Amino acid sequence: MASEREVFELSGPLHLASVDWENANHRRSVAACLVQGVYILERDRQEKRQGTEAFAPRWWEFCHFRLLRQLVDDVDSSIFGAVYEFKPLLLQGHHKVDGSPRFVIAFRGTLTKPDSVSRDIELDLHLIQNGLHRTSRFEIAMQVVRNMVATVGDSNVWLAGHSLGSAMAMLAGRTMARTGIFLKSYLFNPPFFAAPIERIKDKKLKHGLRIAGSVITAGLALALKAGSNNNQRNGIEEPFFAIAAWVPSLFVNPSDHVGSEYIGYFEHRKKMEDIGAGSIERLATQNSIGGLLLNALGRESEPIHLIPSAELVVNLSPAQDFKQAHGIHQWWQPHLQLHSKIYEYS
Repeated sequence: MASEREVFELSGPLHLASVDWENANHRRSVAACLVQGVYILERDRQEKRQGTEAFAPRWWEFCHFRLLRQLVDDVDSSIFGAVYEFKPLLLQGHHKVDGSPRFVIAFRGTLTKPDSVSRDIELDLHLIQNGLHRTSRFEIAMQVVRNMVATVGDSNVWLAGHSLGSAMAMLAGRTMARTGIFLKSYLFNPPFFAAPIERIKDKKLKHGLRIAGSVITAGLALALKAGSNNNQRNGIEEPFFAIAAWVPSLFVNPSDHVGSEYIGYFEHRKKMEDIGAGSIERLATQNSIGGLLLNALGRESEPIHLIPSAELVVNLSPAQDFKQAHGIHQWWQPHLQLHSKIYEYS
């Protein structure tokens, strides 16, 4: 039996009668619904719901997209992504298409269902170990992204993802940014693997722990790089600086321990600048202690969750529990208490 959360008419953005693509709330809601469409595509597959019994199509048809392609994992045959094409009606009344994408490539997160959970958890473990780029699922996704950009142009392609899927989209966006191609990206509840310092209520303690972490991380980075004969800009900072012009949109909830550290990650940079320790933080912000140690052991490791620039959108609306705080459904709800700020690395 289908969950209420799978049925568009029961849990979708019914308040969104028409889409104004110049409205940031509308763009966010549509991107989240397209990601939800990928979740339900896989649920339809698992439950063998086809034709009129399928629930997934309503999640993209309401905003005039059509499913162009499903992305299928080569290990367990689960649907982990989708390519959507925007097909606006010729006569839509007040529907605006200014600023709309032509194509959206969306990725779902982990599904805790028997047919897909083992493979999804395997990918989660690769993500924790900074090894997502070595997985066949990412290779499939990256090939699709490259082909779409080459065919229709980068300005016509958006990326979107939730949780594990947002990590997939972030890695794809980073990879393209290194070639000078900056794709508009909507990353919902992106994972940030670190001690949950953001959950600490004492601001002085929290700030002190972050300063200590920055000093240790920067010191370890310098020590490990000293033997490689690389100067700071060319050896340590260049890959990070190269993607600074890419500004993805990150959507996080303070009650979501999976991704809430992004709040402190970006805010801490400004505080370090204010106390005259900006040079330390510029080095610390692009490294993780775990990644540095793996590199020291000869295992190539780049923490993909550390990014130089972003539009950080924080949902300050109260969450009942972790499931709600980490869920995709929150991002198309009306009347959210959102705080948005753009952080640009320099």
